Amino acid sequence: MDEEASVSMSYSPEALEAFAQVLALGSFSAAARRLGKSQSTISEAISRLEIDLGVALFDRSSKHPTLTEAGRALQGRIEELLAASDKLRRAAGRLVEGMEPRLTLVLSDANQFAEFEARMAELDQRFPEIELECVFAEHGDAINLIQSGRASLGLLSAQASYPPEVGYATIAERADFGLFASHTHPLASEPAVNYHTLAQHRALRLNTIVDESVPTDDLPSGAHRSWSAPNYLLLMDMAAFGFGWSALPRWLVRGYGQGRLKELQVPGWPRSSAVDVIWSRQKSLGPAGAWLLDTLLEGRGDY
Repeated sequence: MDEEASVSMSYSPEALEAFAQVLALGSFSAAARRLGKSQSTISEAISRLEIDLGVALFDRSSKHPTLTEAGRALQGRIEELLAASDKLRRAAGRLVEGMEPRLTLVLSDANQFAEFEARMAELDQRFPEIELECVFAEHGDAINLIQSGRASLGLLSAQASYPPEVGYATIAERADFGLFASHTHPLASEPAVNYHTLAQHRALRLNTIVDESVPTDDLPSGAHRSWSAPNYLLLMDMAAFGFGWSALPRWLVRGYGQGRLKELQVPGWPRSSAVDVIWSRQKSLGPAGAWLLDTLLEGRGDY
């Protein structure tokens, strides 16, 4: 057992998780709902953590709890302890006998996953009896499938933040995006396109089902007209029909666009995004899921 994992056990994992949820959601009651516990249980867990640490972590004088100066100073360390506790739990899970009956993976259209086929072949050899299910989802939809327990592991374009109960780490793959429009679209006749010109035409944006506030950092700002869809395949078809322009995975357009789209020459494009693997910190992975996570994170010692 590494030193950080053993230190994390000095504090209740439930208290660490309660701290992270209150911080993320902004209230004790919201944290209680997310964790399926009573508000008094969350308050007690935070109080025990404060007693153990000898400092007040939250200022409770206002309607919404805010971090004290000590809380801000210790926030990073507490989050490290929570991650170490999760790592220890996953390590223990690898030692448990019994194979999970099904392994469900959440994949993204944004990523080609060059080594995915080889990993699936090895998974088949190592765990021939397991039922494998692959589903496709983006952003908040992918995270929701992990949170709900519907899926075990997810691969998606790296997000700015994740809920505290979702573990994540960046893998070696990259997601490569370009801006595309149909050959019949007015933008296709332009040798170069600037952001002002883009804003004059309809944008086709990714918009997940469970969370409409999908970050649009991948699209130029200023476009007032837009249509949306929950996955890149639909966006690609909408662009191919001439309904607007969109940021699309370049591999997807090359493999399935059937020559219907033209990549626009826009400053700063194409661009790439890091890829994260995500899992639930509240549910132990079975042997197959743990093995696959390990292979995705080979060479990393900090997950």
